[in-house]
Amino acid sequence: MKSKTKVIPAVLFLSVIIMLVSCGKQKSEWKGTIEEADGVTVVNNPKEPIYSENAVSLEEELSIGEAEGRKEYMFSQVRSIAVDDEENIYVLDRKEVHIKVFDKDGEYLRTFGKKGQGPGEFNIPSSILITPQNEIVVEDSRVLHFFTFKGEFIKSLFAAKIQFFGRTSMDSQSSIYAMTAIINMEKGTSSYELKKFDSNLNFLNTVASIPGPKAGEPFDPFIPLFYWKICENDNIIYGYQKNYEFLVFNPEGKLIKKIVKEHTPVKIKEEEKEKSPGDSLPPLKYALSGFHTAFFTFSLDEEGRIIVQTWEKTEDRERYYYDVFDPEGKYIAKVSFKFRPQIWKNHKLYTIEEDEEGFQRIKRYKITWKY
Repeated sequence: MKSKTKVIPAVLFLSVIIMLVSCGKQKSEWKGTIEEADGVTVVNNPKEPIYSENAVSLEEELSIGEAEGRKEYMFSQVRSIAVDDEENIYVLDRKEVHIKVFDKDGEYLRTFGKKGQGPGEFNIPSSILITPQNEIVVEDSRVLHFFTFKGEFIKSLFAAKIQFFGRTSMDSQSSIYAMTAIINMEKGTSSYELKKFDSNLNFLNTVASIPGPKAGEPFDPFIPLFYWKICENDNIIYGYQKNYEFLVFNPEGKLIKKIVKEHTPVKIKEEEKEKSPGDSLPPLKYALSGFHTAFFTFSLDEEGRIIVQTWEKTEDRERYYYDVFDPEGKYIAKVSFKFRPQIWKNHKLYTIEEDEEGFQRIKRYKITWKY
């Protein structure tokens, strides 16, 4: 009995010391502010995060893709992936114009879809998503094709009358959000809008709008655009690249939160200008910005973290830095990845990666946040 009473306090004491030392190395005080302004919660973040760069670790669990060998495991041009609740992986191959399905262990299950004009056939498929209603939706040149998980065709929705309809997503009520364009030929102006539609593509409301290029003005391939994600509670997180801020709207389209972060603009390097989209369009005039937009893009994990890809790179120029915000909107960590995160699900990260020879693979990593 005496030995037990001596060992237990020692173990507890050692555990406390380890926890304190570990936390002391990584955590610093958050120096931002949270305030209310006209019914909107405003989270102002400083440049520095709460935790240091080693706030996350990745462990590769799965790699799908072969340069040579079995045809079922070879890809030509992976454009988009989706993952269901059983961890089955759906891979949209734009060049082959079909979808391959793999189970959670990476074993090939089936292929569905093909090029054509018939029901459930594709023209130029651009993305794939899984709806809260457990349907697969393929976006294809202003057409949305719906399938079951087994690849059985359900229906198609046509958005041919909507100017530039794309980058769709759906909420738990089957409402459809999409980026559209409004072009005024008489005035020579344009705008991009995030619009909400019902399940039959009837217009409901406009969530946000930004100005587009004007006729006659030089084209800037680095012009700011907007991105958005739908949360589990159907709130919309919206980010316009011009400013480092994210707006949170409720399902009715009311602004309820604004997340802001201080940042230092990143200069556009000459080699980036040479690779800009404008180089493939010689008839146009170009105006290249001196600095990148406030951020590149962002993703959302199942716990509500906002993971923002910045334009800043590591010293070896091989990895981009990502800013991580907690569900409240606090800037908690700065991490770096060599690849762009595609899907965060069940504490796993799914990516589309390409080797030096251009062969693509789908990978899955186990995610451990160290805070």
